[in-house]
Amino acid sequence: MAWRFAVSTLGMPGVPLAQAVRTAVAHGCEGLEIRAHPDEEVHLGMASAATARRLIADAGLEVACLAGYAKVCAPGPDGPVIAELRALVDLAHQLGAPSIRVFPGGDGAAYDRIAAVLDDVRAAGVRLLVETHDSHPTGEAVLTIVEPIGQPAAVAALWDAVHPWRQGESPARTRAVLGDYFGYFQLKDARAADPTPLPPGDGEVPLAECAEVLQAWSGWVSVEWERAWYPDIPPVETALDAASRWLLANRL
Repeated sequence: MAWRFAVSTLGMPGVPLAQAVRTAVAHGCEGLEIRAHPDEEVHLGMASAATARRLIADAGLEVACLAGYAKVCAPGPDGPVIAELRALVDLAHQLGAPSIRVFPGGDGAAYDRIAAVLDDVRAAGVRLLVETHDSHPTGEAVLTIVEPIGQPAAVAALWDAVHPWRQGESPARTRAVLGDYFGYFQLKDARAADPTPLPPGDGEVPLAECAEVLQAWSGWVSVEWERAWYPDIPPVETALDAASRWLLANRL
């Protein structure tokens, strides 16, 4: 088993990339999950990602994932969704990111939209990851999006630790149902009655069970600390310290 430890810049909203890199290195991270957002240094439409890529690489880090906000099942026409996906693929290629996080975002049909960018995805050497989120919060639900594509090396799932559990799907079930379509794990914690993020181990998400079913898997484990949405929670360092303890206890 070879987990690789990363942290999402979602936990450092508005923080310069150089500072986010220093925080990741100081806490033993091997990678940085980069949030692509208009409010951040890395965003769609930026002139060049070369400086960002060099900054990350010079610190000895890798880009673990480019966290985009495209919604592959969003209602409405296909064109804008396909255009956003292509822009994310291009940015991921510039950054050297191996994967791109997207959301389901509705009850529309995702197949044609994903199929339209498959050649781009393969040419860029990236993997499109649909998160267990919003309209499709469980592994079972996200599988209905990614499995019809039939190419798990190109299109797979990102398992957010909180959302499947909130819907009553156990870690064992999430892992089993995703099978080869499981590509990335976001480490998070919270209580059942309160969505406010808590440091890993302080909430009720069965993270010990998550660790158990992940023992035979190799891939990125990324701390997603939602300080961008919950500005009053402690700084990301608190979550990283707790995540380091979880990793130490569970990483073989």
